[in-house]
Amino acid sequence: MKKVGLYFGTFNPIHIGHLVIANHMVEFSNLDEVWLVITPQSPFKTKKTLLDDNHRYQMVFEATAEYPKLKPSKIEFELEQPNYTINTLVHLEENYGREIQFSLLMGEDNLKGFHKWKNYEAILENYSIYVYPRIAAGKVDHQFKNHPKIHKVEAPIMQISSTFIRKQHAAGKNIRPMLPEAVYRYMDEMNFYRP
Repeated sequence: MKKVGLYFGTFNPIHIGHLVIANHMVEFSNLDEVWLVITPQSPFKTKKTLLDDNHRYQMVFEATAEYPKLKPSKIEFELEQPNYTINTLVHLEENYGREIQFSLLMGEDNLKGFHKWKNYEAILENYSIYVYPRIAAGKVDHQFKNHPKIHKVEAPIMQISSTFIRKQHAAGKNIRPMLPEAVYRYMDEMNFYRP
């Protein structure tokens, strides 16, 4: 059975930090593929700063084109919004459950707030979680420490954020090295994140 890690994000825009983490997770764990799941609207984020869903999908498509183990996914575009991870997992199980074993990828910062997720107990009961390191305040809840379904992966710590890229691009700074070349070209041609 194929093992797929689900890497959720708004990818607004996708940057080299996302790619480094996704590639590291697929190369240095037992995962066969990582699907980058573009989130239309996170329950924790406002929609006003988001580019159109299809533009963000296109940038993820461009960014992953040369990485056969990394796949863009717009599975959440089909689901009612705002959506929760548990709903996506149920949907994926209904469609791929016999062929694919799904896991979640998340940063350590997300693990610290995981107890606030809708139906987090059901997620933890049925799915493995691969955690990559992040520098962030707060502590991981004791119930998640040494949990058999939670696997910490020693990945490079990436301190690049999409928020920083958008802000600095709007200010006229050169953010090109932080983006896959195809993403930068697409963003530039479409004049995204400009004031």
